[in-house]
Amino acid sequence: MNIHDSITINADRKRVFEVFCDLDNAAANIGGITKVEVLAGPSQLNVGTRWRETRTMFGKEATEEMWVTGYEQDVSYVAEADSRGAHYRSEYRFTPEGSGTRIDMRFVGTPNTLGARLAGVLGALFAGAAKKALHQDLVDLKRACEAV
Repeated sequence: MNIHDSITINADRKRVFEVFCDLDNAAANIGGITKVEVLAGPSQLNVGTRWRETRTMFGKEATEEMWVTGYEQDVSYVAEADSRGAHYRSEYRFTPEGSGTRIDMRFVGTPNTLGARLAGVLGALFAGAAKKALHQDLVDLKRACEAV
């Protein structure tokens, strides 16, 4: 599964990057997240940060463990996870645009087991719902960044 999305936020890149990387306030800033538990590293994302995130997806609570594998201050970060036989990679890029910031998000899910490949066929039916949920995360974070 490959999902690409972008959003422009009316706030400077430093603020936007700070809000996107703030695990302490993630549950307050993103409506779909119910709980975040930092397991290793700083709660302000950086390489080596590992956390457990609980969110509501498709009407059910799901908890996933994620970690940061790439990080360039105020420019980009990459978070990855392994779950149910698949590997997930989310990349966020922050680019100044006028007086605001454009965020480009790319989410890739790669099945690593036969079971995950078979589930991926059915999962294609849910790609639209996943894209909608990821877009809502961006909208929620936009709201948090623009609040003064």
